[in-house]
Amino acid sequence: MSIILRVTLMTLMLGTASLTACRPAPVTQQTQATDKIPVTVSIEPQKYFVERIGGDRVKVNVMVETGVDPHTYEPKPDQMRSLASSKAYFSIGGGLEQAWLPRLSGANSQLKIVDTSQGIEKIPSLEHGHDHDHHSEDGENLDPHIWLSPSRVKQQAENIYQSLVKIDPKNQVEYQANLDQFIKEIDSLDQEIRQQLTPLKNRTFMVFHPEWGYFAKDYNLNMIAIEVEGNEPSAAELGDIIKKAKANKIKVIFIQPEFSPQTAQAIAQEIGAKVIPISAFSPDWLNNLRQVSQTLATELKLSKGNS
Repeated sequence: MSIILRVTLMTLMLGTASLTACRPAPVTQQTQATDKIPVTVSIEPQKYFVERIGGDRVKVNVMVETGVDPHTYEPKPDQMRSLASSKAYFSIGGGLEQAWLPRLSGANSQLKIVDTSQGIEKIPSLEHGHDHDHHSEDGENLDPHIWLSPSRVKQQAENIYQSLVKIDPKNQVEYQANLDQFIKEIDSLDQEIRQQLTPLKNRTFMVFHPEWGYFAKDYNLNMIAIEVEGNEPSAAELGDIIKKAKANKIKVIFIQPEFSPQTAQAIAQEIGAKVIPISAFSPDWLNNLRQVSQTLATELKLSKGNS
C-alpha cells in the first residue's frame, strides 16, 4: 500500500471518529423518565386520577401502600425523603391526612399542596352513639372518602387538571383532552351504576367501616356501619346493630381488607348473613366501583324485599 493511500485512510478514520464523538447520545428511557413531573398522592385511587389526566407526563408517588389502613398510617422515612423532589402533593383534604400532612411541607418547603376536595360538598362523618344513622354536625368532622362518589371525582379531576396546567402550561392541550375523556368515562360509569341500583326495593346495606357514605348518598342507599371513627362497638351498641340488621333483613356484610373481619363475622353468624370483602382503595378506581356496584345489586336483590 502506498504512503499516500495510507495517509488518506487514516484521515478518513479520524474524521469518522470525530463525527461520532460529536453526535448527541441517544435519548434513553431513563432520560425520558427524568422529564416527568414528580408528584405525590395519599392513596392509590388518587394516583389513578392523576395518571388519567397527566398521562405519561407525571410520575406519581403514593404514600399509603395497598393493604395498609390509612387511618393509622405513619409515613416512612424513605417516603418522606422522596417528597423532596415532588412538585406537588395532591391531598384528599380530609381527616385521613390531618395527622401527618403538616410534616410533608417540612420535608419540602417548595412543595405545592393541592387540596383536590376544593369545591366539593362534603357530608358529616358518622358520630359515636347507639344510633349509627345520626351524623355529627361538627364542620371539622367531615367524611374524607370523597373518591367513592363519581360525581365528586369529577370535581377532583378538574382540580388536578388545573394544578397540572399551572405546573406545566405548555402541555395544557394534552391535559384537557385527558380530562375530557376521563369525565366521559365517569359519566358512563355513573349511568351504569344507576341502572343497576335504581330498581332495588331493599336499599340498605351493612359495612364494617363507614367508607361508603358518599356512594350511598349518590345512589339513594342506606348504609349501616359497624365501626365508627375507628372504634369497635360496645356490647350495647353491638346489640343495637344486630337488631337493626335483622329489622332490615341484612343478608350480607361488606368488610374492607384493611380491617379485621372478626366483629363483622360474629354479627354475620348471629343474623345468618355472609361476609364479602370490598375495597375502597383499589388502584383501578373505575373498574373497582363498577364491581362494587354489581356486588351490591346482586346481594340486595337476593335479600327479602326485592323478590
